Amino acid sequence: GDPELPTAVNVTWSSINFKTILQWQPKPSGYFYIVEIHGQTSDTKKKCIMTEETECDVTDVLRNVKETYTAHVLSVPSSGTDDFDKPPFAISEKFTPYSQTILGKPEIQNYTQKGSKLNVVFRDPLTPYTFPNGSFQSIRDIFQHDLEYKLYYWKDQSSGKKDATTKSHQFEVSVDSTKNYCFYIQGIIPSRRENRHGQESMVLCTSVGRGILDEYGAEVFIIIAVVAIAVITLAIVLPVILCKRKKAKAAREKEPLNGV
Repeated sequence: GDPELPTAVNVTWSSINFKTILQWQPKPSGYFYIVEIHGQTSDTKKKCIMTEETECDVTDVLRNVKETYTAHVLSVPSSGTDDFDKPPFAISEKFTPYSQTILGKPEIQNYTQKGSKLNVVFRDPLTPYTFPNGSFQSIRDIFQHDLEYKLYYWKDQSSGKKDATTKSHQFEVSVDSTKNYCFYIQGIIPSRRENRHGQESMVLCTSVGRGILDEYGAEVFIIIAVVAIAVITLAIVLPVILCKRKKAKAAREKEPLNGV
């Protein structure tokens, strides 16, 4: 009979902003893999034909992002599939890009803190898919009104967070004009049951009116105060001690020598 080939295991989907990679194990030795993508309503498409890798970029065959797909990872001999009526294969879990891809980090373009208003402007993450003119679609172009963003912000050096939500590309929130604030942004798909929250943007902090106390903390001022008190005390006490020593020396010089 035909020799049996190992079947792939641990077949998993990894998808961020609709860029989707299929991964599996083990590394092949003496045989190859072929990936087949099966849609519920679309034709089967083959990817990474006769590959020795254990991952395959399947982004371009998942363009119908609301379709549900399964992947078959076939194990085939070096001579191809002709040696097998049906090559051994592993089947992945079902995957629907629209409901399962992870939202990537939003890009913060500009932020200002003027008076009691914090204003933050950001940009949507881009996807690998393009418009007919060649420009890349953003996640907003695909999710449209299903997409919203949340701003988390807090007073610098404080742990108490506040948040605000928008469907636009901008936040404007009221803040304490005497304090600096740190913040980050996160995309959200409220209609999802899983993977609702996307990756967090980098944390940024304002620096309007940042004083020495904000920069270094109260401990530095306590140290400075202690040093200042010590210097003042020394300035008062030292002349007194020197004066007493001078008077004592003068008194000794006036005393008659012993035995004279």
